[in-house]
Amino acid sequence: MSNPVIETEEHRALRDAVAALGKRYGREYVATVVAEGKHTDELWAEAAGLGYLGVNLPEEYGGGGGGIVELSLVLEELGAAGCPLLMLVVSPAICGTVIARFGTEEQKRTWLPGLADGSRKMAFGITEPDAGSNSHRITTTARRDGDEWVLNGRKVFISGVDIADATLIVGRAEDARTGRLKPCLFIVPRDTPGFGRSPIAMELAAPEKQFELTLDEVRLPAEALVGDEDAGLLQLFAGLNPERIMTAAFALGMGRYALDRAVDYARTRQVWKEPIGAHQAIAHPLAQAHIELELAHLMMQKAAHLYDAGDDMAAGEAANMAKYAAAEAAVRAVDQSVHTLGGNGLTQEYGLASMITAARVARIAPVSREMILNFVSHQSLGLPKSY
Repeated sequence: MSNPVIETEEHRALRDAVAALGKRYGREYVATVVAEGKHTDELWAEAAGLGYLGVNLPEEYGGGGGGIVELSLVLEELGAAGCPLLMLVVSPAICGTVIARFGTEEQKRTWLPGLADGSRKMAFGITEPDAGSNSHRITTTARRDGDEWVLNGRKVFISGVDIADATLIVGRAEDARTGRLKPCLFIVPRDTPGFGRSPIAMELAAPEKQFELTLDEVRLPAEALVGDEDAGLLQLFAGLNPERIMTAAFALGMGRYALDRAVDYARTRQVWKEPIGAHQAIAHPLAQAHIELELAHLMMQKAAHLYDAGDDMAAGEAANMAKYAAAEAAVRAVDQSVHTLGGNGLTQEYGLASMITAARVARIAPVSREMILNFVSHQSLGLPKSY
């Protein structure tokens, strides 16, 4: 086990700056955006102008030269202020990282500056209706036709396609040597013929909409392929590990926001002689929630540092653990926070009830907690598979 991560002064300064930005917007801003059917354009633009959106991308392409450590910090602090930006998980963390690591020079010049300054967004399409969490069952296919690629398939629960300039699609191409299908990644511009989208009605109240995608004989030039055709799994997990780390940051920010609201309430709400927070039945569950969030935070930091250090194997294990721990901690923190407020916890005034649904997203996406337990039992503990 590595030593606990201690943040640098630069990281603490970045936290303070992002927290100040988040405080200017807050939960009410997001609630208004959702109610009006809009997007968080103002917050996105200001965060971009301050250099936060591309903090993980290379400096030579307009980024901050940092890593997932810094980007996860940005998302966590915005979430703790009540205004998380889900597209941070997708656009700079997944797509930006994959292109920065494996893209051609032309792809880097075309996409990274815009992803860094917020002027362009990219969605990520991997999930399919019949594959669930099993990426090995992806049926979206890519076949060669002369100098072009032709894609066919369906994707589901793809975030932000309506506001993305392109989607990084995970398909499967035939290996010329073995005949087996292997994963490959393609940049599909939004208006490409044959690339269709339809919104999915969700109970989740969020600015980012979810879509089902159809790819019907989508023709792409050879340069749409990202990276080496024969290195698909390496490239895929170069995006999936940051996705898990950023999901952990998303969950931690949410849990911190809910817990802060509950602690403020418990400190001031008085129905007997002392505020309700003086009673152990109220105080202890909140203390437990705080401990669990702090422990998950340490695991997220470990995962981010391992990833930025280039240790993909160790980062994969840590990223899965971090996502699991943060999701569980966030769900319990939100639940206990709502319970602490009693009836007030279900009112719009306090804005906690909607987080009950939102918190469960981290348990389900981008991979379920059960699949993470499978990963840990097989990869970490060496136990046999049941499938």
